[in-house]
Amino acid sequence: MTSNFISRAIAVGAFSAFTLAVGLSSAQAATLAADGSWYEFLVNAELTPVNSPNSLDWLVGFDDPSPAHFTFTIDAGFVGSLTVLDTGISGDRFIVKNMGAAIGETSVGVDGDPLLEGSSIADFNTALANPDFSRAVYTLEAGSYDISGGLSYSVKLDGSPMNVSTGGLQLTVAAVSAVPESSTLASLLAGLSLLSLALRRKSAK
Repeated sequence: MTSNFISRAIAVGAFSAFTLAVGLSSAQAATLAADGSWYEFLVNAELTPVNSPNSLDWLVGFDDPSPAHFTFTIDAGFVGSLTVLDTGISGDRFIVKNMGAAIGETSVGVDGDPLLEGSSIADFNTALANPDFSRAVYTLEAGSYDISGGLSYSVKLDGSPMNVSTGGLQLTVAAVSAVPESSTLASLLAGLSLLSLALRRKSAK
């Protein structure tokens, strides 16, 4: 019995039925909302992305060679947390890039059996709760980002890498914790020194 994932991968174009968590347009990058929503990307080595020599780059769809890019801006005073997650066959790994430069790779997962039913997980939160699935979490400072990536490791079927996968991204943003200004911090340290001195004199008496 083939897995759900292989059935999905073989049905070229059928991913329109398995809708993206947040739809991508082949004409433009998706803008990530910082609300914890999941955005999906796909990999299909049978297709070479437009203007890219790497057939393992993230794509909009199994039958759409448009590169998948995810853009967002983190405002000053805030910090972002970007999660990148594998939802193909457990064990797949991804290189993650910002503005075309690698910023890291997802963790080593546990290779699943592509022929087993349920070896892929369509629900992102279920995959996130399963440690077999590769993931990475990046803490991002204020600034503009253009996230893309590619498949760096693929589980094997009959000894050969499948080079077909799915994954997702999730962005959350929070205000940076208030940090005392240097002058305030200096005053605080001076006050603590005086208090320490007074306590020592009292104990000496």
